[in-house]
Amino acid sequence: MTAELRVGPIARALMHHFETCRLAAYRCPANVPTIGWGNTYYLDGRPVRMGDRITQQQADDLFAAILERDFGAPVRAELSVAGAAETSPAQFGAMVALAYNIGMGPRAWRNGLQKGFRQSEVLRLHRAGNYVGAGGVGGDRPTSGAFGGWVRARGKVSNGLVRRRNAEAALYRSDFAALERFTNGEVKG
Repeated sequence: MTAELRVGPIARALMHHFETCRLAAYRCPANVPTIGWGNTYYLDGRPVRMGDRITQQQADDLFAAILERDFGAPVRAELSVAGAAETSPAQFGAMVALAYNIGMGPRAWRNGLQKGFRQSEVLRLHRAGNYVGAGGVGGDRPTSGAFGGWVRARGKVSNGLVRRRNAEAALYRSDFAALERFTNGEVKG
C-alpha cells in the first residue's frame, strides 16, 4: 500500500552519497546557494544565502524534515492516484531521490518554467505500470529509462548527474550490484 511507503536507508545513503554534506553555504552546479545535504531552503521557507553556516545535527535534521515533508509525502500522493500501478519500497525510494534532486515542479526559473517530478516521464510511466520505461533495463545503457532524461545542469550533460541517475534507476530496478557500481561501492543493497 502506497500510504505505508517510507524512504529507506538505501535511498537515504544514495542521496547522501551524491549530495555530500557541507556545513557552509556553497553554490551547487545550477549556481543556487545550497547547504547541508543539498538543501536550498530552510524549514520556514527562507532561501539559503551565501555565508550561512549550520551544524552537522542541523544539517541532518533539515534533510530528514524536508525529505519527508516536501518530497516523501508529495511523491506518495502522486503515486496514490486511482489506477496507478503498484510501487515497491525500492521504486519509491528511487523516485523520492530523483524528486529531491530535480524538485517536485513546476517552478519559475531564470529561463522560464522548470519541470520537476510531477511532470516527469518517470512518474507517468511508473503510474502506467511501464517499469522498464521508467527505470530502464540496465546493462550497457543504464540511462535508457526515463531517469536518463534528467542529466543536464545549466543545459549541459553532467557526468555527476549521469552517475546519479544511473544509481537511482538501479535502485528503482532493485539492481543492487549496479547501485554499488555507480556509487563506487559506498551504497550497498
